Amino acid sequence: MTTQAAHPDAVETTLVSARPLALASTLAPLGRGPYDPCHRTTADGALWRTSLMPTGAVTYRLTQAGATTVSCRAWGPGAAEFETTLADLLGEADDTAGFAPEHPKVAEAHRRFPGLRIPRTGRVFEALVPAILEQRVHTVAARASWRRLVTRYGAPAPGPAPDGMRVPPPAEVWRRIPSWEFHRAGVDPRRSRAIVTAAAVANRLEESAAMSAPDAAARLRVVPGIGEWTAAEVAQRALGDADALSVGDFHLSAIVGWSLLGRPLDDAEMVEYLESVRPHRHRVVRLLQVSGQAVKPKFGPRTPITDHRGR
Repeated sequence: MTTQAAHPDAVETTLVSARPLALASTLAPLGRGPYDPCHRTTADGALWRTSLMPTGAVTYRLTQAGATTVSCRAWGPGAAEFETTLADLLGEADDTAGFAPEHPKVAEAHRRFPGLRIPRTGRVFEALVPAILEQRVHTVAARASWRRLVTRYGAPAPGPAPDGMRVPPPAEVWRRIPSWEFHRAGVDPRRSRAIVTAAAVANRLEESAAMSAPDAAARLRVVPGIGEWTAAEVAQRALGDADALSVGDFHLSAIVGWSLLGRPLDDAEMVEYLESVRPHRHRVVRLLQVSGQAVKPKFGPRTPITDHRGR
């Protein structure tokens, strides 16, 4: 159930769910680090985000108003359209029916965190660009690249957003970013080329939001530079796919193995082991993360961060 009140400067909405809803943990994967110009948590506990809807830019502020309730205020030309997508964003369509994990760690996490959901933004290209930036590089470096590029090329957030917030640039802007600006942001030619190529067909990629999971993945992977890992990262956020497993992730298979079996797994072994929890493989990963049970022993020094700007 949602209720809406009209204001001259904002659209106000309250979503009251029939089941537990944990705002912070549900939307945590949408943020790209503590300095993400599109995602900010303020001292009062409110979560601020920006997006570029087909009707225009929107800034929205979400607050947990109760165990099943989230309040939202949205500003900008895209605010009214965003309000129609709020339920999907908060995982109202995320279906846990039939999810009965046998592993005690997963079962316990599912019991302890009933409000964890898989969000669905519906904004495919917005999820795709940071996923491409995170390909085969340290997360801290990818997030720095995202922050620099969005701060430079994104528009200021509408409404009373916290200082420094920006709206993600539209595809046509990403398509025109010069190669040397990607270079200055620490993005190598392979990743910048994938972003520019995807931007040229962004409208076709957005169509994947209405497709089945296999068809959506196939549509995304038509673009050179987008493989299984990147398509899964997009599906988890933009499409609300609770089964999208990030095969090819540098750490994930080992984390799943150590967390659930006490030993490392490779990708093929992870896929085989998690077959029994389809269509909830990504949900299992999220439960391990939010419950603090996602572990991977450290056996040596961290690999150095590659600075592509000097190349």
